[in-house]
Amino acid sequence: MNWGSASEFFAMGGYGLYVWGSYIATALLMVLEPILAARRHAQARREAAHMNEES
Repeated sequence: MNWGSASEFFAMGGYGLYVWGSYIATALLMVLEPILAARRHAQARREAAHMNEES
């Protein structure tokens, strides 16, 4: 594809909102997922340690 200017590139032929929105949503999820996974893992370890103390 050939764009005449940077604004045409970012507009993506009228679909820029959808294209760039998709990129932003994907990037956000790629940042959040490892953080949330680490929190779930830590919580599971705490629960397992607590259950070990009770037995």
